[in-house]
Amino acid sequence: MPAPHHRLTTAHAPDDGQRLDKWLYFARLAKSRTLAAEWILAGKVRVNRVRAGKPSHLLRTGEVVTIAMHGRVLVLKVLAAGQRRGPAPEARGLYALLSPAPARPDDAERDPDDQQDDP
Repeated sequence: MPAPHHRLTTAHAPDDGQRLDKWLYFARLAKSRTLAAEWILAGKVRVNRVRAGKPSHLLRTGEVVTIAMHGRVLVLKVLAAGQRRGPAPEARGLYALLSPAPARPDDAERDPDDQQDDP
């Protein structure tokens, strides 16, 4: 007779990680969990350089998430799991941006020789 299967033995501890689609939603990178899941299934999201195969991928603190979206690539280090979809400053505390910040459109139009010294 096989050993009884207990639900408690297979459950993950709350600090053991968070679903990738949920984390993308809580970090305010995706407008919905459905959209986050679509990105993952389309191959636009990688975790530690490996393509995430499913939205339920368990994401842990310290892992690196790479997202190809809106014509650019974001590289983020996971600092914490989200508890809710809060305001933007709270969401930015869930990750550290490792990729260079996007250039502002007004910076690209300026000629470096024409910059004036601010008093």
